[in-house]
This record gives sequence, C-alpha cells and structure tokens, in this order.
Amino acid sequence: MTDAATVERLRARVTGRVDVDAPLAPLTTFRVGGPADVMVEAETEDDLRAVAELRGDLPIAIVGRGSNLLVSDDGFRGIAIRLGRGFRDHERTDDGLVFGGAVQLPAGARLTARYGLTGFEFAAEIPATFGGAVRMNAGAHGRSMSDVLAWTDVIDLASGDGRRVTVADLGYAYRHSELRPLDLVTRGEIVLAPDDGSAVGERIASFLRWRRENQPPGRSAGSVFKNPPDDSAGRLIDAAGMKGARAGGAQVSPVHANFIVAGPDATATDVWTLIAAMRSAVVRTSGVELEPEVRFLGAFPEVEGWLRVVET
Repeated sequence: MTDAATVERLRARVTGRVDVDAPLAPLTTFRVGGPADVMVEAETEDDLRAVAELRGDLPIAIVGRGSNLLVSDDGFRGIAIRLGRGFRDHERTDDGLVFGGAVQLPAGARLTARYGLTGFEFAAEIPATFGGAVRMNAGAHGRSMSDVLAWTDVIDLASGDGRRVTVADLGYAYRHSELRPLDLVTRGEIVLAPDDGSAVGERIASFLRWRRENQPPGRSAGSVFKNPPDDSAGRLIDAAGMKGARAGGAQVSPVHANFIVAGPDATATDVWTLIAAMRSAVVRTSGVELEPEVRFLGAFPEVEGWLRVVET
C-alpha cells in the first residue's frame, strides 16, 4: 500500500487529480478489475515529472483509454497514471496535425474530416487514445500509426526526462514499438494529405459501419491476440473449438473468436482464464503460440503455463 506521505507529496506538486484506492475497472473497456493504490490524472508535463521524482520504488502503470488492458481483480499495488484534459489539445501544421496524447482516436479522425485531410480515417474505429495508439502502432484496414506518424514526444516516468522520437526510431512492427515501459507519449504529429472533407467523412462513416457489422458489441478489449504471420488469430481460435466458450461471466464471442466479451457479472479472472484456455487450445491444435494484444496489470492466478504476476 502506498504510504500517506507519498500521497501528500504528490498532491502538493501535481495540479491534476491524485486519488487513493482508485477504481480502475471504469477506465477499461472490459469494465473488470480492482483499484490502484493511487491514481494520478496529470494535466501538465510538470505533473508527470513530479510523479517520476516522488514515486520512490513504487511501480507505475500507464492507463490510457484502457481499451486493451485487463486489470487483476486484486488491482494494482502502485501508481496508475493517465493524461487529463490538458493533453487533449490539437494543432494544425503545414503537414497535418499535432495531437495531445489524451486525444481520443475517433475524435481525432473526425477532426481530419473537418480540416479536409486524408490518411487517418482508419483511426475512427479504434477505441484508444493517441498516446496508446502511438505506443502499440494501432491500426485497421491495412493502415497503422507507422503510416502517418512523423514524430512523438515522450516523458520517461522513471527519470522525468523528455525526448522527441522520430517514426524511424520507434522500431515499429505489427502492433509493436520500441518505446520503453515507462515512456509516456505526450504528443505527436501525423502527416496527412489534402482532400475533400465530405469524402473523408464518408470514408469514416463506412469504417464505422463495418465495425458495427463485423465486430461483437459489449464489454471487450477488441482483438485478444495479435495475428500470427500469414494467418488469423480468430481463425486459429475458431478451429481450436473455442468460439463461444465461457469462463464464469466471460465468453469468447460467437461473432468473432478473437474477442472476449465480459458480461455484467464477469471478473478479471474469468477473462484471464479464457485467454489462457484460448492460447493453450491453439497450441494444442495448430502448434502456434499466439501473442496477446491485451496488456495485463497486476497479479493473476496461475493458469497452465502462465506467470502469476504480469505487470505492464
């Protein structure tokens, strides 16, 4: 448990919110999991530097929109940090737009239509913040952040140091960057091309229709696993007989086998158990070891070959 003195020092330095025993479930799309000892909602870069300076040996977890995060039922023993309204800004540039790290991708995509810029339509259906999308090289419909990003500013929450990283230095690969675990994205620039705003808006609408028609509704984190080379995680999971499987209040979606939907009575352990079962079934039937796209935060039960504590 975080000591009271650390909390008071944080409250004295941070202009944003500092909450104790803060629920994390409402900040994730699964809507499950326990609280963080401390939650900091940063409004300025100085807030982020204060956390780096004052955290001592406490672990830190970066929480964005929580669209690919599963939090343990026991919560997180440390400081969870997310960006507040101070990082939801945007700026028009000669080449495109600069977004703050807390800008929601769907909102950012709509802005490109307003400015008559094309190339970012794919982001309209990704339920993530700009910072989270930069970190994981989020994408859809054959395009990803690596196709549009020029540079990003990050602050290292281990040291408080800031730096600018070009897209060439991010080591981008499929749903991967080489940003370090405590590198927090504060802003970045995307390079886009001029186009008719109405045409951009129509493409955005078509992508959103596709999402509604092809992806299951409900409390999920999108794709559970990354697609292996030249194959589909959903196809492998379906072939392994896991589509529709249940664990407690969670279910592998009957609509798309690479989605888990958490029902109203689901726990994080239910979701965790299903993820482990899906991975084991695919290994058993096809020999492929799927890599999770979901991030795990906190301590989880030991389940057939999975580590007990996973913190990212």
